[in-house]
Amino acid sequence: MRKGTFVRWGVPIATAAVIGAAIGAGPVIAAVSGEPVLPERTAQQLLADAAAATSKDGGLPPMSGTVQQTASLGLPALPQTGVESPLSLLSGSHEVKVWYGAHDKLRVAMPTQLNETNLIVNGGEAWYYDSSSNTATKVKVKDEAGGQHHMPTPQPTDMTPQQVAERLLANVDQHTAVRVINTAEVAGRPAYQLVLAPKDPGSLVQEIRIALDGENYVPLQVQVYAKGSAEPAFQLGFTQVTFTPPAPENFTFTPPAGTKVEERTLGPETADRHAEERAEHAKDVATRVKTVGEGWTRVAVLPFSPSDLAAASSSTSAPAGHDPDDPFSGGGADPGALVDSVLKSATPVSGTWGSGKLIKSKLVTALVTDDGRLLVGAVTPEEIIEAAGTK
Repeated sequence: MRKGTFVRWGVPIATAAVIGAAIGAGPVIAAVSGEPVLPERTAQQLLADAAAATSKDGGLPPMSGTVQQTASLGLPALPQTGVESPLSLLSGSHEVKVWYGAHDKLRVAMPTQLNETNLIVNGGEAWYYDSSSNTATKVKVKDEAGGQHHMPTPQPTDMTPQQVAERLLANVDQHTAVRVINTAEVAGRPAYQLVLAPKDPGSLVQEIRIALDGENYVPLQVQVYAKGSAEPAFQLGFTQVTFTPPAPENFTFTPPAGTKVEERTLGPETADRHAEERAEHAKDVATRVKTVGEGWTRVAVLPFSPSDLAAASSSTSAPAGHDPDDPFSGGGADPGALVDSVLKSATPVSGTWGSGKLIKSKLVTALVTDDGRLLVGAVTPEEIIEAAGTK
């Protein structure tokens, strides 16, 4: 099962992925000051603490809370879709509620103005409920050798600040300056603030602030600041969090009266098939996409044409549940509508490499060339235009 299909709402957006792929760092020791008062920790110590807190081996402590994601990327007005989707996450504020009891006990509620979707995992059984269509999917996992259940479900790190922080911290190297600034209060809890900043002036990112819980070092908030901005262009953080085991009833689900229920059973053969599909997809991406530069100024270059938009639009217009082996897959917003809207505000540019249209936001610059390429990076327009001329 494709893990990403569980978390179409969730994190982060393409911006976070681009930044996460581009980041690197070199540790710098700094003292902690300010209020609330916490024991002094160096940047190196906090990096190690955060890595341990988000590691798969160590696991996360039981917890529950509300996560809010806010984006102000400076994009033109986006088309209205009427549903919560990755497209809608590019602007405004959105919330998700999370309950985590253990690796096999998880609940995620995604409320919108008019409806709510719920994913509930409890051992070898999972439910996915959509109130807008009044439909529910019940998923059971076949026992493997030894009676073991292996539900291919997401961890809470897939829809909370932990996921973004883990990706950023995992790629710290010589391209980034790391420091600790004053402590802060996040979701009512004292937190350290670890700051990652690019050394290359060609990046649009000024800094990324990761707030780590002062007691267990779990990331509580991630803020991405664009150059020249006093407020974060992207923020993902808890507004309320409790590090106690959620009540057992949070992981039980009874379909409301009148709900259309579908049942699915997953086995090892399903997981094997999806693993093969992921491997093929990764191989295809590796052959189609190349990169220019390194660190924070890395630019992705891939083939792009209007026909790609038509194909993407068709693939995302299918109704929820269109994948017969993936109960959590579903339709999304039309990416063609987003690109059409953004291209209207694009700036014509040209160089020795040819001509194209430049799209700028606070954190990401994209260039669509007339010779069929798309260049994307968290870099200045000058950097991406230079990358267009690199063979």
